[in-house]
Amino acid sequence: MSHTLDLFIYPGCQLLDASGPWQVFATANELTGKPLYQLRLLTEAAGLVTTNGGMALQATHALTTTPPGDTLLVAGGSGVHALEKDIIDVLAQRARRTPRVGSICTGAFALARAGLLDGRRATTHWRHAEALAHQFPKVQVDADALYLESDGVYTSAGITAGIDLALSLLAEDHGLALAAEVARELVMFLHRPGNQAQFSEGLKAQVSSTQRLRHLVDRVTAEPLDDWSSETMAEALAVTPRHLARLFRQELSMTPGDFLTRLRLETARRLLLESDTSPALIAEHCRLGGGEQLRRLFQRRFGLPPSLYRARFGSGSAS
Repeated sequence: MSHTLDLFIYPGCQLLDASGPWQVFATANELTGKPLYQLRLLTEAAGLVTTNGGMALQATHALTTTPPGDTLLVAGGSGVHALEKDIIDVLAQRARRTPRVGSICTGAFALARAGLLDGRRATTHWRHAEALAHQFPKVQVDADALYLESDGVYTSAGITAGIDLALSLLAEDHGLALAAEVARELVMFLHRPGNQAQFSEGLKAQVSSTQRLRHLVDRVTAEPLDDWSSETMAEALAVTPRHLARLFRQELSMTPGDFLTRLRLETARRLLLESDTSPALIAEHCRLGGGEQLRRLFQRRFGLPPSLYRARFGSGSAS
């Protein structure tokens, strides 16, 4: 039985927010040779829609006259803030008659304006998470999530995270094996865990730090397994360890040791996903003590012990 999936776009939407998730479902149809998904591209009135990158998309269905389908996804993009109230009202009415509703990137602002995220957890592009939380205090914004499901409403983080969400929905509909096959076809990772930060600790630190500290952050991020400590980092910056700790607290809200541990945990996480090396050896390689210490640190940081994380998200998890 074909599943009708509607994707709502508008002038100024993000091209990849539309084309990325769409391609996941289209590829599922192509690989199976079956019409698993009837895909409908909706806008206010059917016709050409110019995205914020200048490329136009041909929307084949009108939002106001097309009957609701089984899934409704709302693309993100700068144009979401220009949507008129009557369009938001139509989205709200349509969502109430649609079994599954979700957004990609800043499409969450449309869902929030429609009241669909009140009392729910939601995510969006990291750059806009604070604005979403400020404008819609009834929404529980999780800025680090890749995608979320909260009481039947789905939201995803910035741009390519819409593809992750689409793969997750495909797995929900037709099983992990098909989702894995589509991911391989698109040269994508099937699993990026939904509770991981959207970008690396190193990148977050680079974004948050001033020029002086950023030089050190860049060095440590490039080689996190070198013989770094609070003392050697302070020496590299030509300050005392106490002053270094003060800089980290002021600019990154963490200690130098916490920053180093998070970088090394990222390396350990990648090794768990990409190799069959034992957690104990990974802990030693990443300068994280022994296997038990890695287990405690990993559980605290990612919410799962290393062995379960590998089983759930590793390359063999879909087999």
